[in-house]
Amino acid sequence: MQIIDLSPDDENIVRQLAGWLVEQWPNSWPDIKSGLQEVRESLEEDRISRVAVDETGSVLGWIGGIRQYNGNVWELHPLIVNKTCRGRGIGSALVADLEARVRERAGLTIWVGTDDEENQTTLSGVNLYPNLWENITEIKNLAAHPYEFYQKCGFTIVGVMPDANGLGKPDIYMAKPVGKK
Repeated sequence: MQIIDLSPDDENIVRQLAGWLVEQWPNSWPDIKSGLQEVRESLEEDRISRVAVDETGSVLGWIGGIRQYNGNVWELHPLIVNKTCRGRGIGSALVADLEARVRERAGLTIWVGTDDEENQTTLSGVNLYPNLWENITEIKNLAAHPYEFYQKCGFTIVGVMPDANGLGKPDIYMAKPVGKK
């Protein structure tokens, strides 16, 4: 496996990634047009867009980074691994590669918002406001929510936006330091 910059000239890969977005997150990218727009936006200045490819050039996964806070902080957006390749360390390798790219740019922190729209955690389907931090502290993964993947990559839950995706559907904010301490 090799991780390389996504090239705007590789229309086949751009289209494949757009299709993955539509398939994986139809609420966010309901059609190929919106998926293509997202992939092309990932190629803009002050962004990082990297793909993992195998020895034949087939795409295994994709990760992006968005520069924020004058480059001190970068948002990890998006991360997606081909369904047939999950569980083989590709996502972790893409996250480590993004960390290296952010460090090269003198970034200090990477953050990610990991939505819970499908009742995958104990933060979903409840009113989080009365006991927000208690709920965060006692979070449980009910159905393979990706927050545990990010924890394994060194991220920490730093907050939650209740009802971000509708009533009882929060966005879980996670962050990781990557700069020199």
